[in-house]
Amino acid sequence: MRIDKFLKNSRIIKRRTVAKDACDQGRVSVNDKQAKAGTEVQVGDEIFVQFGNGSLRVEVLALTESCRKEDAAGMYRVIE
Repeated sequence: MRIDKFLKNSRIIKRRTVAKDACDQGRVSVNDKQAKAGTEVQVGDEIFVQFGNGSLRVEVLALTESCRKEDAAGMYRVIE
């Protein structure tokens, strides 16, 4: 699954276009490597996202094409 789609489906970032922009600006990395919007993620990968005033590091637990808002948090585990 593409990183921009994962960030949107897991609701880490609200919209896919915003996730794509974050990748283009260099604020997203997968396994400590700079990620482009088309970077593929797998279960077990570690994603780091820099927000305006903070950051988030998560581990991918599941890849689902679509899920409900209540189930979105089960797609990842916060590391720090």
